[in-house]
Amino acid sequence: MRHPMCRLMLVLSFTLAWSSGCATHSNPSRVDSPRAEIPPYPGYTLVWHDEFNIDGPPNPNDWVPETGFVRNEEAQWYQLENARCQDSRLVLEARRETKANPNYDAGSTDWKKARASAEYTSASIKTRGTHEWTFGRWEMRGRIDIRPGLWPAWWTVGTAREWPGCGEIDMMEYFRDTLLANAAWGSAKRWSATWDDVKVPIEQVAHHAGYPNAEAWARDFHVWRMDWDKDWIRHYVDGRLMNEIDLSKTINAAPTWPNGQGGGVNPFHEPHHMILNLAIGGTSGGNPIATTFPAKIEIDWVRVYQATSTSRP
Repeated sequence: MRHPMCRLMLVLSFTLAWSSGCATHSNPSRVDSPRAEIPPYPGYTLVWHDEFNIDGPPNPNDWVPETGFVRNEEAQWYQLENARCQDSRLVLEARRETKANPNYDAGSTDWKKARASAEYTSASIKTRGTHEWTFGRWEMRGRIDIRPGLWPAWWTVGTAREWPGCGEIDMMEYFRDTLLANAAWGSAKRWSATWDDVKVPIEQVAHHAGYPNAEAWARDFHVWRMDWDKDWIRHYVDGRLMNEIDLSKTINAAPTWPNGQGGGVNPFHEPHHMILNLAIGGTSGGNPIATTFPAKIEIDWVRVYQATSTSRP
């Protein structure tokens, strides 16, 4: 994990970057206009994208739904019914409704089996088994709900070994009034990660982007971007740098479990797939009891570019 003073300096630089020029910066994400032609980037080729132009469930050739209780002792039951493409957007919707747990076991100590039911449903979709990439420029334009207890995220994991030795990158993550940009990799302790993370209060993000408050910021669409090569991961929100991660320091400690495999490996030099989800509560999401449901996040598009052969790292 980065030294606290280094992290403080990065947060301060993020704040200054947002505040300098916010009066003159033209932010296209603040205009909810019809989708323009996909922009080219010099030195990059568009290798995959989803514009969500066909109404109905997410394209099964691209997206695999998660089902049930999945991670972090979260409150929701994930199901495909809560994900839909509508009006050229992907909608992931969380509802306050009771869902019986078919895996319930009254005597179990496993949190996924010890609950008789879920009090919420939501959606999580991923590209595992359909698409994965190493490096590139990844972009997502979306609108997130920032009310209490909600935990939206756009993130990646690898598949070479169990978490966190597989690596995790959080391009967009929000909970408890905070916007985050993170990466995690394996420590010497099983299921315990080493983190490089930046956490910025959402009111601060809104203020320095020229909004009167966080609620106004959340009513607009915003563009999250990751630039990832063999040396660095850099996270941006609406073109402003939020975090940068030095990949010379993201080496899995030994052993990375099980059987000591993965120690000494850099999981950010390996393929990752992406995940889009709206979680509720759990270990980080907070208490949703005061939030009126349904809640949703809306994704306008997701795009992955990779460096051309002449410019690839």
